[in-house]
Amino acid sequence: MGMRRRNNAEEEDKRPRLSREKLVQAARIFRFIRPYRWAFIFGMFLLFLSSLVFMLFPFLTGLMVDTAQGKAQYPITLKQIGWILLIVLGAQGFVSYARIYLFAIVSEKGIADLRQALYQKLVSLPIVFFEQSRVGDLISRLTSDVEKLYSAFSITLAEFFRQIIILVVGILFLALRAPGLSLIMLGTFPIIVIGAMFFGRFIRKLSKERQEELAGSNTVVNETIQAIQAVKAFTNEFFEALRYGRSIDRMVKIALNYARWRALFSVFIVTFLFGALFFIIWEGAYMVQNGTMSVGRLIEFVVYTGILGGAIAGLGNFYTEILGAIGATERIREILDEVEEVSVANAKTAERLPLKGNIRYQNVQFSYPTRKDVQVLQGLSFEVKAGSKIALVGTSGAGKSTIVQLLLKFYQIDGGDIKVDGRSIYDMDTTAYRRNMAIVPQEVILFGGTIRENILYGKPGATDAEVIEAARQANAWEFIQSFPDGLDTIVGERGVKLSGGQRQRIAIARAILKDPAILLLDEATSSLDAESEKTVQDALNKLLEGRTSIIIAHRLATIRNVDQIYVIDKGQIIEQGTHEELSLIEDGTYKSLAKLQFEPV
Repeated sequence: MGMRRRNNAEEEDKRPRLSREKLVQAARIFRFIRPYRWAFIFGMFLLFLSSLVFMLFPFLTGLMVDTAQGKAQYPITLKQIGWILLIVLGAQGFVSYARIYLFAIVSEKGIADLRQALYQKLVSLPIVFFEQSRVGDLISRLTSDVEKLYSAFSITLAEFFRQIIILVVGILFLALRAPGLSLIMLGTFPIIVIGAMFFGRFIRKLSKERQEELAGSNTVVNETIQAIQAVKAFTNEFFEALRYGRSIDRMVKIALNYARWRALFSVFIVTFLFGALFFIIWEGAYMVQNGTMSVGRLIEFVVYTGILGGAIAGLGNFYTEILGAIGATERIREILDEVEEVSVANAKTAERLPLKGNIRYQNVQFSYPTRKDVQVLQGLSFEVKAGSKIALVGTSGAGKSTIVQLLLKFYQIDGGDIKVDGRSIYDMDTTAYRRNMAIVPQEVILFGGTIRENILYGKPGATDAEVIEAARQANAWEFIQSFPDGLDTIVGERGVKLSGGQRQRIAIARAILKDPAILLLDEATSSLDAESEKTVQDALNKLLEGRTSIIIAHRLATIRNVDQIYVIDKGQIIEQGTHEELSLIEDGTYKSLAKLQFEPV
């Protein structure tokens, strides 16, 4: 609980402060509304116009009262004032409608472009970025931070400028219409309103603390329900009830403090804010009594004063929202300023490189960017001839998966080089290079659409006939046909509606459809039962034909027929050869692994 409060305090300290540099940086986000700048400019003009029109209402109200009393300054009748009011109302309605619609165009289209740019940037960033970022934080930037900017573009900026216009125009009106009372109002009213703003900020802070404590107590409930079996098994019902009770007690204590300050704020509003207003009205009443001011002018003044008070209070709220929006732009710009790995714009037109699949690792040294103190590969060298099949064997953490990830250009190596067909992979266009590769992982992740869509992921423009042929070769067509919807069967989130073997065969069909020059298998059958493994292995054998293949395997039975096996340990090759050759090495690591797997206990 204390840690959460410290984190919240740190967040409060990190709240951006307005400065020229921050405003200039934040203004960069306006490039997304530049295509709609004329709608924005015209909307701002209508905003100015509607604010001026709005300020006519207090004037017309006062004029109406004076006309009714026969003390009007201008030769005008009540009927004429009524018609003017109708015209002003109509004009105000039309201008407001047009302004809101124009700002909607700017905000909706501008934010849509921003969301698109953010998403394109995210999918184009290297794997390292995602390893160093929290998924929840990235989603927050795509949702809540963008929503803050949407609010800023659609409401906050417009209302902020509107309040400024009302404030300036209102003070000018008051100075011209009632200079004596204006001086009294300007001397007292702003101080009271500013005081109320600071009061309100403190109360909001207490309200936030109350909500946090309530969230903490809800967390206790959530944890208890999720782990109810453990609670029952350890007979900790009383302990959990006590823990929840303590959390509720803390919340009540904060809530009562919050209530006390709300009560004081109410006293402040009634005593000081309304007191100041009544004092101004009292002074105005004396002026009416002395004949130096008409009743209509006094009413006009009071209405203007109320509007100005609301504008001052509104400026405080909108200032806070603008600070939040500036903070959101900083978090969004951090993503937009990241160096991308591939260009989404070029990905569509990038041609597949004509590669045969000769692979050479030359003295490759590598440490993960997030763990630079641990060297994963230490001068690794080996070669894979085009069309041949090799297997990587070793204990967990030996570096097998790293070798595959480096071939996919997921990371930059620290030393050495990786070449395909005699060219360094780092000299090739990443998208064009990766079009030659396909991977069938151990844990297949499918997208939440249909089976057809998941197979098409290997080649989005493929025909139904090509999809069906790929499914047949992957031994998947039989079970696909057994579903009522066939290829249109929804696989569920991450493919949960399919069995492990079915998911693997969909992944194999996807790889077959891509027709890669280089195939990567990352323990593709290790999590399957014996029956599913045989079916998937048959499909894999078809997929392996004629392709350069690198297979990571724990089950050695699946790699007996590969051309070469490399035994990896601590980022180095300690043994290499065929299954038969390695099985003959006395006290060899491969022979020890094979003995454990093939010989009955």
